[in-house]
Order: sequence, then structure tokens, then C-alpha cells
Amino acid sequence: MSGARGLWGLDLGGTKIEGAILLPDHPQTTLARLRRPTESSQGYDHILSQICGVVSDLENASGQQRPARIGIGTPGTLAPDTGLLKNSNTLCLNGRSLREDCAAALGCDVVITNDANCFALAESLLGAAVGADVVFGIILGTGAGGGIVVHGRLLNGLHGIAGEWGHNPLRGESFPCYCGRFGCVETAIAGPSLERFYRENGGEALRVPEIVLRAQGGEVLALATLERLREKFGEALAAVLNILDPDAVVIGGGVGNLDLLYEDATREAIRRYLFNPDIRSRILRPTLGDSAGVFGAALLAI
Repeated sequence: MSGARGLWGLDLGGTKIEGAILLPDHPQTTLARLRRPTESSQGYDHILSQICGVVSDLENASGQQRPARIGIGTPGTLAPDTGLLKNSNTLCLNGRSLREDCAAALGCDVVITNDANCFALAESLLGAAVGADVVFGIILGTGAGGGIVVHGRLLNGLHGIAGEWGHNPLRGESFPCYCGRFGCVETAIAGPSLERFYRENGGEALRVPEIVLRAQGGEVLALATLERLREKFGEALAAVLNILDPDAVVIGGGVGNLDLLYEDATREAIRRYLFNPDIRSRILRPTLGDSAGVFGAALLAI
């Protein structure tokens, strides 16, 4: 089988780099899929070396030669005017010519977009939102990212920030965000933010799943933490719906697994801020699991 037949994608995360080769005519099928640690603490050049290692591993595992184009999903986004990466929480990537450097190191064309965009693209074309015209894909975990797909195509925007709802301001919030601003959505509803709220209001240092267990046992503070998530999520998402009015919203990430986000009470929390008497957008769980990021990156190669 020639390398030209495969769609190659890499999901560049803070802790691991995942690579996969998909069949164009059956993109849910992988010819090869593997991981290497990112080891981002060792710096930018080391990350480039690990990316090259993953591509070599894919060649060895599949028996294919690398193709003319590889898609890469990454934290942050490329600035359209300079081509430099920005807004990445893997800080050593910011200000670097990641696409050009990867292309030079790999000897092929490279297409790069935000990891939330990859998630949105995969769930729109292969996953939960197949057939929907306008899709807002959310990654809600350690951060709050988003991507927009319209009629099967990613919307990147003039500044390359389309879908970045996590850095919209929320009323009454003032906690500092890594982006340098205060009161961002991410500082209120991402996993570490929920854990901080629980801890600062007298609770122990617990992770979100442990807080959920406490809430199921009736603990008042744990219930209040999850109710805060519901209310702030409703306000934050309604702002997106008021502008984008999508057919479907797909929620990925660790916090996105929480049942409460799909409950009628959460839809009511969204509706209270919506410029419409009811909400008809579908709020969906992802169906691709941890495959969405790397599948979406591979789809960039089309």
C-alpha cells in the first residue's frame, strides 16, 4: 500500500504526542496508531525531535513512507499574519515557527491547527455531530477550548482564534488567567478551577471525580461546586449560542464527561441567558473518545 493512500495526523499534547494513519475511504479505520511522550520540559527542539520520532514510528509500524502532507493538532494556534504559534499553554511553543520547523524536519508539507479545532472537525465529520450544518466543539478539561465547523469546514477566523470561548469574560469573575487577563471562562469552569473553588471554600484538595463522588453522597460544598459549574457553563455557552446559533454542541475533555452538563437543568441554565425562548441546539457527548484529536489532525491532510 502506498503512503499516498493514508491520512497522517499527529495530536501534540502537553504530555504525549499521538500519531495515526487513517484510510481515506474508511477514516474510522487506523493503519497504525501510537504515542511518544512530549517531554515538553526539555524544550522546543526536543519536542521537534519527538514529533519526528512519532512519524518514523508510524513509517515502521505501517510499512508506508511518509506522505506529502501531515496534519498536526496543537495547543495554541498559528497567527495568520506571522505564522508564529500563540496562545499555547505549552509555553515553549509560543512565538515559534512550528509549521515551518516541522515541515523542514519532516521533509513534507504540514498543516497545523488548534487541538480543539481537530476535536470539532472529527466529531463533525466522523462522530456525534455527523450531518449537522454548524457544530461547536468544546474541550472542557484542564482548560476550556473550542472549535467551529460550518458545512464540514473549519472556521479559523481572521486572527486564528475562532471558537476560543474559554477566554471570554464571565460576570463577577476576577481570577487571573494564564493568558494575562482576568475572569475568563476557563478560570471558572475548567477542572482546576472547580477544584480551586472547592478547596478555597473549606474543602480538601480533591480532584473533580472525587468532588463528584462527594456530591453524590450529599455533601453541601461538593453540590455547590457542581451547581456553580452548571450556572457558569450555561452563561458561557449561551454567549456562543447567541452569536453562532449552532445545530449541535459536542463536549469533550474530562469535565465534559460529567452527566450534569447534559441534564435538563443545564439546558435551562443555558436558556436563561439565550436570546430565544427555548433552546433547540443538541448538546452531545462525543463518540470518538480519545481518538477525536488525532483523527481530526489526520483529516487536515485531505
